[in-house]
This record gives sequence, C-alpha cells and structure tokens, in this order.
Amino acid sequence: MNREKIKGVITPILTPMKEDGSIHEEELRRQIHRQLAGGVHGIFTAGTNGEGYILSGEEKERILEIAIEEVQGRVPVYAGTGCISTVETIRLSRRAQDMGADVLSVITPSFAQASQEELYEHYRAVAAAVEIPVVLYNIPARTGNALAPDTVKRLSQVDNIAGVKDSSGNFDNMLQYIEGTREKDFAVLSGNDSLILWNLLAGGTGGIAGCANVYPGNMKDIYEHFMAGRLEEARHCQDKIRSFRRCFCYGNPNTVVKTAVALLGHAVGKCRKPFDYLPEEGIGAIRQVLLENEKLGMR
Repeated sequence: MNREKIKGVITPILTPMKEDGSIHEEELRRQIHRQLAGGVHGIFTAGTNGEGYILSGEEKERILEIAIEEVQGRVPVYAGTGCISTVETIRLSRRAQDMGADVLSVITPSFAQASQEELYEHYRAVAAAVEIPVVLYNIPARTGNALAPDTVKRLSQVDNIAGVKDSSGNFDNMLQYIEGTREKDFAVLSGNDSLILWNLLAGGTGGIAGCANVYPGNMKDIYEHFMAGRLEEARHCQDKIRSFRRCFCYGNPNTVVKTAVALLGHAVGKCRKPFDYLPEEGIGAIRQVLLENEKLGMR
C-alpha cells in the first residue's frame, strides 16, 4: 500500500512570493493547477524548492492547507515537516496529518552533527507519533547529516516509514537504499532530477523533481513512458532536461528554478532573501534555454 502511494514524479511545488516576501496565495493555487494539468503524480509542499528552510511553521501550514484544497484528492499531497528538533518535527507532522496530508516528508535534522543512532531514534519517534506514511529525506549537502544505507534499511522495518528520497547525487548510495529494502514494501525516490530514469531501472519508484516546476509534462513523461515500456522515449525525456540543469552553475538551484518559472510568465516572484540573486549572465542563459526548449515542444 505504501509503495503504491509513493511513486511517479512528484513536484516539490515552489512557493510564490510577492515583492514584500509574503506568500502569493493566488499564484500558488494557479501553480498547483498548472502541475495537475501537466499530469504529475503528487504535490509536495515546503520542500527544498518550496523554500521550506525559510518558511515559518504557520506559513508551512497555510501552504499545505491551500494544496489540499486545490488538489482535492486527485493526487497525494506530501507535507515537508522535518525540523531540527524531534519535538518540533512531531508537532508539525501531527498537524499535517490532522490537516489531511497523505504523506510526510521528513528531512534530516541540520546544523549539529547527528550519529546514525540519533537519526534512527529521531525518525522512529516521529513515525510512532503519526499514522500516515513517512518518507525519509536525505540531502546531506544541505543539512550536514547523511542517512547511511544501513540506517535506511533499519528504518524500513518501522511501521509507516514507507520510503526515502535521496538527494545526495550519489547513485551508488541510492542503489544501496534500493538493495537494502527490496524485501519491504518500501519506496525509493530520486531527489536528483538527472537520475529519475536510472532510479526506475534499478527498482526505485520515481522522483521528487524540482524541474517539474518548469516542465511538468516532460518530467511526468519520464515515468509514464517507463511504465509503458517505452524506454527510448523515457530516456529522451530524461536527456531533455540536461540543458536546463546546466544553468544550475549560476546559483542556488531553487533560485534558478524559480527564475525560470517567472521567465515563463508566471507571477511567482523571487526566492526569499537572502537567497534571491542570480547574475545577469545566468538569467540570460536560462532565458536562452527556455527559448530553445520551447522550440523542442517541452512543456
């Protein structure tokens, strides 16, 4: 049941901002409908691309509330509820469950270094406090804490810990997650958009794809073509995002993605300060890639 729910291409929906840095709720609703029209398989709030790291608890709850209202059960809604402390993570996770989230995504605690045993106990406590599926979120470059494959294997034995998102960028790490949990009803998702097809080929279940904010149809098609046995078409869709991902060299990937969506004509604003700068060279490169991809029919 958990594996059946946690699959496909899930969009970590960006959080539109007004000029004063407040949340642009009307545009958030429009972006959710744009994603649903593109055919994605889930909406994930307050993730990395949603700037969850800079949102208040109240803002995270409001964004989740809007997502649940707009999605209306058509696809699962994932709520990013990971905080630094176990107590606060449990509080936000319970709140998201009560609001109607389908799945919780819990990023590793950050700043202070945590042992594998501390990470295990953190996730075990969170899972025991809720009843809906929990997806572990490994992104060591951002948090400073990595979930080792053996820890993920242990956690896969815990009731309602249903999967893991790996954003390490290390394909072998993701492979070890898959290999260590094959005997369980456990989902392994790629958090690196370049590895979604390879995750599926290795036995994973899809990806949480920041690029879907820009190209929901193309990202969704990687999964749809794969599931239909059209491997060449799936690989073609996977390859087509390379030119856009090259633009990540100009700044924070979240900023690149949000800038691209704005250049497509959507009123999503900038990322919240201080993480809002791209050089003119980078903006020009993004604009050029968008034009080239438009000619290719990417959507």
